[in-house]
Amino acid sequence: MAKISPVSIKYMIHANFVAEGALEKPDIIGAIFGQTEGLLGADLEMRELQKEGKIGRIEVELERSDKRTSGKIKVPTALDQSETTLVAAAIETIERIGPCDSQIEVERIEDVRGNKREISNQIKDSTRMAGINEYGDSKLPCGDLSEKEIIVVEGRADVLNLLKNGVKNVIAMNGTKLPDEIKQLGKEKDIVLFVDGDRGGKLIAQNVVDNVKIAAIAVAPEGKEVEELTGKEILMQLRKKFSPEEFFFKFKGGRNENGFSSKSFEISAR
Repeated sequence: MAKISPVSIKYMIHANFVAEGALEKPDIIGAIFGQTEGLLGADLEMRELQKEGKIGRIEVELERSDKRTSGKIKVPTALDQSETTLVAAAIETIERIGPCDSQIEVERIEDVRGNKREISNQIKDSTRMAGINEYGDSKLPCGDLSEKEIIVVEGRADVLNLLKNGVKNVIAMNGTKLPDEIKQLGKEKDIVLFVDGDRGGKLIAQNVVDNVKIAAIAVAPEGKEVEELTGKEILMQLRKKFSPEEFFFKFKGGRNENGFSSKSFEISAR
């Protein structure tokens, strides 16, 4: 394992946690590595980052009170500001540590170079938006499509929001009609559809599933659109993605002649 030099450390992630049960330090550290695996893509895989010396030794302080464990987590990184913020958002998505329900909240991200200033939990919009590309004859807005898994969203604003929050493997349909380019990508890639949390999102999901092979469907919280989600919400909803069968089963009341429930759009978090 490569060691991170104290000179190389740029930022320190400070987080607090609480868990409903008795835990040890290895439980917390294991959850950070295990439950963020696959969430950030190959470039920001926590285990690989530590091997490369881009993430240092994770420090945990804990105390127990009755059957509850709480404490503090420190994660030093040699990543840039945007990548550090994305790692912090991923850590916040952890809801279980070992067998225990838990909650992790990032208190702050500290810039430890020189002036010790603190940075906000905002990803640099200009850096992420600079990564927007166009794909195919339809000029579909997209990020980096080199990964095996790609995320399909409805419009350009959705792509911009995901890029802004560090999710690069994304492409838009540019409307509700499924472009031929997406159909072709479905033959080569594993597609995760990410739709708005309203009836329109459900309609789009049905149309896409009817026309291309879909590996999974993620949905914004009820009443919210993908373009308005925070970085933490994006990662949380991608973590909770459903198989197409599970997605439609979650709709109350079955399907009518158009394939949709006559009841309101309602998906419960697992």
